Amino acid sequence: MSEISLPESAKHTEHAGHPKKDVHGIKMGMWLFLMTELLLFSGMFLLYSAYRYFYTKEFHEAAMYTHTLFGTVNTMVLLTSSLTMALSITALEKGKKWLSVTFLSSTIALGLGFLVIKYAEWSTEIHEGIYPGSPMLFRHPRGFELFFAMYYLMTGLHGLHVLVGCGLLTVMLIFIVKGKITQEDSVRLEAAGLYWHLIDIIWIFLFPLFYLVN
Repeated sequence: MSEISLPESAKHTEHAGHPKKDVHGIKMGMWLFLMTELLLFSGMFLLYSAYRYFYTKEFHEAAMYTHTLFGTVNTMVLLTSSLTMALSITALEKGKKWLSVTFLSSTIALGLGFLVIKYAEWSTEIHEGIYPGSPMLFRHPRGFELFFAMYYLMTGLHGLHVLVGCGLLTVMLIFIVKGKITQEDSVRLEAAGLYWHLIDIIWIFLFPLFYLVN
């Protein structure tokens, strides 16, 4: 009985000790997860739109109290992190392991930098008395407090996603260093990259809603 021969790519993967992954399954699973995240934020965007419709003037005036410089810097930070994330995936696919590690480390550092800047921004605003339920906002029309309630809720939830993303990318970084993710098995890094890009896209929508609306 003749022996069944394997394709050369399958032999290479088997000999390298890397089991064949369900690439399409992993990507599909990640896309389904991202859809649930989009539904979550879409609901919040709709709520924001409804409040803004009823309190247009108040939202416009309240946005003048946000710190556009903080938001602009954080936008640049996240856009740069998207670039380094894409470069990390490309480097790994080309077999440049340590270059991939360098770019992925940069992405994580930029994500943590985003959180530090957001913490500084929130600290400044709270020190100025700008937070839901504060005496300062109580002296303004109801729309002011609704604006900042949505601001802290949506940017806070986004910040939580950035933190989770940094943790996920740290796990990917460890796997790459240990050889558990390689050039032939980069699908998990690609899936993590999709999650990180979603975080960036959500911020691109949050930035004009809270910082440029004025």
